[in-house]
Amino acid sequence: MSLQSRLLTDTVQLAAHQHVLFLNSAADPFVASAARQLRTGSITLAEDNIASLHLAMQELERDSAQLARLHHVAFHEYTSHMPVGTMDIAIMNILYQPGKPWILYGLQLAAYALKPGGLLYVVGAKDRGILSVAKHMQETFGNVETLAISKGQRVVRSHRVEETPLMTAPSGETNTHDLLPFVFADGKLDEGTRLLLDALEVFPDDIALDIGCGAGFLGLRIAGIAVRGHVTMVDVSLATVAIAQRKVTESGLTNIIVLPSDGAQAVLQERFDLIVTNPPFHQGGIQTTDIAERFIREAAQVLRPQGRFYLVANRFLKYEPTLRTYFKQLDEVGGNTRYKVLLATSPH
Repeated sequence: MSLQSRLLTDTVQLAAHQHVLFLNSAADPFVASAARQLRTGSITLAEDNIASLHLAMQELERDSAQLARLHHVAFHEYTSHMPVGTMDIAIMNILYQPGKPWILYGLQLAAYALKPGGLLYVVGAKDRGILSVAKHMQETFGNVETLAISKGQRVVRSHRVEETPLMTAPSGETNTHDLLPFVFADGKLDEGTRLLLDALEVFPDDIALDIGCGAGFLGLRIAGIAVRGHVTMVDVSLATVAIAQRKVTESGLTNIIVLPSDGAQAVLQERFDLIVTNPPFHQGGIQTTDIAERFIREAAQVLRPQGRFYLVANRFLKYEPTLRTYFKQLDEVGGNTRYKVLLATSPH
C-alpha cells in the first residue's frame, strides 16, 4: 500500500453504515480498504478514468457483497444523477487529478454531496499543491485542519456546515459546464496534433481509429476527408468522451463515433486502415512511456496489413524501439525541433 493510502487508513475513521464518496480517486488502494469496513454502508466512485474504475471493481469482485455496495457515476455528471447531501464521507487523492480545475471541481462536488456534518478528506504531496488545496478547502467549507504529515504527504480535512454553498445542478442537461471547458486548454489545437494533421494522409474510404482522442481534433479532420469511410475515436476519460461527442454533434458529421475505452480495448475485434494517436506521457504526475507503448502494441493488433499508423511525440521520448518491434517499416514524416511525427506500416 502506498504512503498516501496508509495515511488515509490511519486518519479516516469509517463506521460500518456510512456512505463514502471517492472523488476521481478509484485508483487509490484505500477504496478496497474502505469497502471491507462498510458492512451496511456503500461506496460511490465518482470516477472519470474507466481504467481506474475497472481496476477498483476487479479488486472487489472477489467479494460479491462488497461489489454490490459499490456504485459508479461519471465524475463530471454527479450532480445530474445523484441527490444533494447524501454522503457521510468524501475522499480525494490529488495524485489522480489531471489538473487544478479537476481538484476545484472535486471540492465543489464534495460540498454538494456531503450531508451537513459530513467530512471531506484530501491527501496529497506538498510538491503537488496540497497546501494550495487546503486554502481552497477553507474558502469552500469555511474550515480545514491538517490530520497527518509524513515524508511530504499530508491529509487535510474539512467538514460541511449548513452554510456551505452548494454546486447547483442545471436542469435538463448533464453537469458538464463546471468541468469540461477546462479539460483542454481553451479548446485549442496543440502543436503536436497540428504537426500530425499536417503530415497525415487520409483516403476517402479509410476506416480509421483515433486512440486517446482528446477533444477530437484528429478524428474530426479524418472524418471530413474519409467521406466513404468511418472514424472511431476512443479515450479513457469519460469527460473527454463527452467533449469529443459534443464536437461531433456540432460538426454534423455522421461517419464518426466516440467510445470510452482503455486504450483500444473496446475495438480489439475490429480492423482499421488508418490509426492515429498523440499519446499522453504522464500518469499520476510521473513521466512514463508505458501508455504510448501500449497504444503501439494495440495499434499493431488492429491495423490491417496495408494500413498506416501515425504517432506524434516529443523528440526526447524514445518510442522507436517499440515501434520497430511491432512494425516492419518506420519513417519520420513530419515534425519540428520539439516534436516528431512517425509513420509505422506493415505490422508484424
